[in-house]
Amino acid sequence: MLDRAEGPDVTVGPARDEGGRTVGREVAVLRSVQRSIGTPPVVGAARAMSFFGEHAAGWIALGALGAALDAPRRRQWATAVGGVVAAHGASIAVKRVVRRRRPHDPGVAVHVGTPSRLSFPSSHASSTTAAALLYAGLVGGVGAGGATLLVPGMALSRVVLGVHYPTDVLAGSVLGAACALGARRLVRRGSVGRWRTA
Repeated sequence: MLDRAEGPDVTVGPARDEGGRTVGREVAVLRSVQRSIGTPPVVGAARAMSFFGEHAAGWIALGALGAALDAPRRRQWATAVGGVVAAHGASIAVKRVVRRRRPHDPGVAVHVGTPSRLSFPSSHASSTTAAALLYAGLVGGVGAGGATLLVPGMALSRVVLGVHYPTDVLAGSVLGAACALGARRLVRRGSVGRWRTA
């Protein structure tokens, strides 16, 4: 299903890069990544990550599970889930302003369907970064380290699948980190309890 806000004015490139130079460089990176690591097992894993992160549903479900199992910090978990939802929502809002079209070069293989043709920033990268930063602070220990490894994995998966340019995932991660920082500030102010540092 395509984003209803889309129209013929969907553009190519960050901030409407008319010359196409930035897009050309990013397409070259996409092709290189797909040639070097785009094997069937890698593409399969990337598709699984794509399904998990679609509309931030997997991350929201994990946060809800954390809230259910960790009653003493239920409010912190709820705030963390709110940060993930905010990151996803913010990415959708930015997409509708920037209106960058997803990669559509014949040399780039697209391995998964998308709910929208809009590309910048990556909503998967936004919600994954927010979830990793916020949930890591709640689980601590080895779990925290594993959570932070998810960010580059999800970002790379979007490039492997051919549905995002590198700058899409970079911008998405920055946006997700900003939303996570905002959620942590709410906790530090004491409105929802103390946050354990990862």
